Amino acid sequence: MPRRPAIKPLRTPKTRTLAGPASHIGTGLRRLLSGIATPAEAPIVHARASGRWEEGSWGLGPLAQRRFRLYLPPGATRARPVPVLLLLHGCGQDSASFAASTRVARLAQREQFAVLMPEQTQQANAQRCWNWFRSEAQVATECLLLLSIVEHACLRWPLRRDRLYALGLSAGGAMALTLGLRHPERFVAVGSHSGAVPASASNPLQAAAAMQGRRLPDVKQLRLRLFGRRPPPMIVLHGDADRIVAPACAQASAALWLELLPAGTALKSRGRELQRGERLGMHVTDWQHADGDPYVRAVRVHELGHAWSGGAADQAFSEPAGPDALTLAWRFFDAATEARGRR
Repeated sequence: MPRRPAIKPLRTPKTRTLAGPASHIGTGLRRLLSGIATPAEAPIVHARASGRWEEGSWGLGPLAQRRFRLYLPPGATRARPVPVLLLLHGCGQDSASFAASTRVARLAQREQFAVLMPEQTQQANAQRCWNWFRSEAQVATECLLLLSIVEHACLRWPLRRDRLYALGLSAGGAMALTLGLRHPERFVAVGSHSGAVPASASNPLQAAAAMQGRRLPDVKQLRLRLFGRRPPPMIVLHGDADRIVAPACAQASAALWLELLPAGTALKSRGRELQRGERLGMHVTDWQHADGDPYVRAVRVHELGHAWSGGAADQAFSEPAGPDALTLAWRFFDAATEARGRR
């Protein structure tokens, strides 16, 4: 194994896992009422050539609606539809704060993909968490609700429903993997950042244990649900200093994906240490098919807490010193897309 390069310690702790003190009463009240740790203004673009943000609401009926934001890169037309990244926020966030943390429009403009960001409501979950840990019926319904938003967006805007990816943070990450397990045919690839193992809990008490790495899913049941289908390629990113969701959850998610492969499937694995400039170092492990097509990538970021790696400094759950998680995920999604094209 390559030697881990020396990592310079941060002069001051930058990871924000909790909201900072309110600068005035209005901000504090807004945070309390909204359930959002660090509220952000609605995302905008400052030039027509930079794309545009759209807003809407959709769901499974009048009692099951969710707001969403959609970023469209410049040049997206019906004659030239673009891939779609379904980006799911974590607890204590909404689409505006998550867009601010990830700065997703910047990469989406450069790489020419759309970003669909649904919002969880406080009525559905008091902390605005996506409900990956509820009963079978509730989880299935939440997945269908998210997919209905995808379908609505694909009908209304120039999006490629055959080039769909899912990625999320914390509860959003667990939900993205849940979607991949329940609807593998819909996704080219999925990813989780600092998320628990999907299908490992059916109530909040079990979810707390799962987040500490003390619960695992029923593999036999998942195999029955997949009914011979293979889960889509997956990337998991996690900080090894995460005290909210145990780093072992990323390892367990990777192990689950490997267990769900058909018997006799040959994979090769490779691990390596990487560090770019002054950013936090990371260990990357790849599991690939014999022909080199990617299946699982696990990225462990050294010294990272429960925060989006490479995120904006003024947002909670965001660590600017880490490697850019969004770029890492998109590169994996690109590789998975190329692999699908060869099959």
